[in-house]
Amino acid sequence: MPLVRIDHSDARTNPAEIAGAIHDAIVAVYGIPVRDRFQILTARPATTIVAEDAGLGFERIDPVVIQIFTQRGRTDETKQELYAEIARRLETVGVAPEDVFIGYVENGPQDWSFGFGRAQYLTGELAVPAAKAAVTVA
Repeated sequence: MPLVRIDHSDARTNPAEIAGAIHDAIVAVYGIPVRDRFQILTARPATTIVAEDAGLGFERIDPVVIQIFTQRGRTDETKQELYAEIARRLETVGVAPEDVFIGYVENGPQDWSFGFGRAQYLTGELAVPAAKAAVTVA
């Protein structure tokens, strides 16, 4: 049950495609149900997004900043597979790979409430999702 925040410039004309590509990558890599989708899309003036190269030697033109909040327990290899799949799918909808910036935050079942002021993973109303087995990244 990742919660995904997507910030992009208001110059992007296809936010639904961007959101769909990110969700499809998460479904493919993590094996979550298709309807397990929680995303917040925010269009901003380009001048309000600062994402420099951090010394990697490339320039971003129109960054898409993605924050993924999810349950802990996935391997570093699986996370790397997810990052690569997100970049691959975003490229098919016009986002250059160098413009993909991902921050990943893990937490536990006690950190989620899906409504009614209850932590449904703790109360048993929802089963805690199991992590998909790691896949080797080539």
